[in-house]
Amino acid sequence: MGILAQAMRGRRHHIPVMTPPTVRRSRPFRQAPAALLLLAAAGCDATRPRAAGFSVVETSIPELQAAMERGELTSRQLVTEYLVRIGLYEDRLNAAVSVNPNALAEAEALDAERARGEVRGPLHGIPVALKDNIHTTHLPTTAGAVAFEGYIPPYEATLTTNLREAGAIIIAKAGLTEFANWMAGPPSQMPGNYNALTGFAYNPYDPRRDPRPATSDGRPALSTGGSSSGVGTAASFWAGNVGTDTGGSVISPSNANMLVGIRPTLGRISRWGIAPVTLDHDMAGPMTRTVADAAIMLGGMESAAPDPNDPATGICEPPPGRDYTRFLNPDGLAGARIGIPRAFYYDPVRLEGEEGTRGGLTEAQAALMGEAISVLEAQGAVVVDPADVPSYAHPDPDSNFAAWGFCAGAHQAKGSDQNCSVNFKYGAKRDFNAWLESLGPDAPVTTLTELRQWNLDHADGGAARYGQSRFDISDEMDVDADRARNEADMARDELLSRTRGIDAVLAEHDLDAIFTPGSRGAGLAARSGTPIVVVPFGFVPNEPATSFPDGFDARPAPFGVGFTGANCSEPRLIELAYAFEQATRRRVPPPGFP
Repeated sequence: MGILAQAMRGRRHHIPVMTPPTVRRSRPFRQAPAALLLLAAAGCDATRPRAAGFSVVETSIPELQAAMERGELTSRQLVTEYLVRIGLYEDRLNAAVSVNPNALAEAEALDAERARGEVRGPLHGIPVALKDNIHTTHLPTTAGAVAFEGYIPPYEATLTTNLREAGAIIIAKAGLTEFANWMAGPPSQMPGNYNALTGFAYNPYDPRRDPRPATSDGRPALSTGGSSSGVGTAASFWAGNVGTDTGGSVISPSNANMLVGIRPTLGRISRWGIAPVTLDHDMAGPMTRTVADAAIMLGGMESAAPDPNDPATGICEPPPGRDYTRFLNPDGLAGARIGIPRAFYYDPVRLEGEEGTRGGLTEAQAALMGEAISVLEAQGAVVVDPADVPSYAHPDPDSNFAAWGFCAGAHQAKGSDQNCSVNFKYGAKRDFNAWLESLGPDAPVTTLTELRQWNLDHADGGAARYGQSRFDISDEMDVDADRARNEADMARDELLSRTRGIDAVLAEHDLDAIFTPGSRGAGLAARSGTPIVVVPFGFVPNEPATSFPDGFDARPAPFGVGFTGANCSEPRLIELAYAFEQATRRRVPPPGFP
């Protein structure tokens, strides 16, 4: 197999540039990244001058479109610019599983359409990346698993089709935690953004390994967030990317990489063609550098009509033309009612029978959020403070949502799962097997049981470095016999997350949204199925519970703010988020990636 084909399959031996604390380790020869090979194959010289006076770094989708409309830039030049950046910096960040070998040809075809006056919309000729659990039939879809290395599924995801029909170029498949972090939980938790095919991804705001002895397995010193990767978008490898979110994996990595992230209402975007965790909570969403870009991508991902392959779709009416840019109102905070849910989100809560507390902010986080609340007030918002979410403020553990997690490790196998929701592990058996069946006779494996055994048989090849405790507790579920337990737990989920959760606080205080710190609001939105938008705002110290060794100068971590609203309130949340972004403009590019 040729070097380029190997690179396209995503099998790489990643060795980060830096090793802690500041010592540079010599590295063996490593083949050029796929992006540079593509450029060479296409006869492009990565060192020659490119579009005069133009840089893709921090350039928004509307700015890219305007340059192409003026004839100052072609999509082919744009793809070339991004491929050069991938070639220059991918070795440090490990942001991609595979790169599209036909990206330049696709760009040329879209340039030809533009020359004929045929512009499909704001995504015409714009390169984006998809998390590698989202089906593409022109690129492998691996979920980061050795068993799926090089696998081409028999059908595209609906959102992939929608984006390509809108004129987007899928330039790469972005890295992820293997199978969206539903493989290895306690006692050997798989670190975020690790997968068996490409290893660890690194946060561009501090792309170094964790130097602490207990966690010196190659993982990053600064978290990349949840199971989706925002690394490439943060470093301007592409205009934006699509992540998937079951418990926070659009919002958390967006927050960690200083991005805008939207987790839409459950069912607004079709899940057909996405490797699932549980369809009761799974949702895909855009991750971009600006609210405007996220609005454009959301419209490109959404279907004009309900998808017959996903019965959840149709819950929300798309805006006319699926155009969310009409809600980009810089004065959108004026008169808006925004709630501050102090209990748990800002201030720690103590539950009956527990010695410690739950939730709360550090001093630095609290100071930053105080500043953010002042911005809301200065922009004319009516700030309701406090506006506690009832299920987070309740002192009884049986009525407190913070005390009702989902079963997620070997310690919560059958017989030990009384105090956690079984829905994730139940759904991972029900929906994962149904997804495997949809792949047809050429699927690498046909059941979760078979995949677990495959991983055990190939453990020496790195198939299960951190075990597979989440697969194990899922596979022991009986879809028929355990249905009643799952339905009971789902009812409790809805009671605490919706009825006594987001719906209750919005109704009690007549709110447009609640305002949450960092990625803290991701859990409530994911389990209630309601939308949330996170926006960059600042930095806080990277101070883990176990301190870094002396001499390791940890760089600060990005920290944003979240707006959570009712079902189908994306237009209003985009308006609020855009107004906040325009009033603050706090996103800064990661240093060291010019």
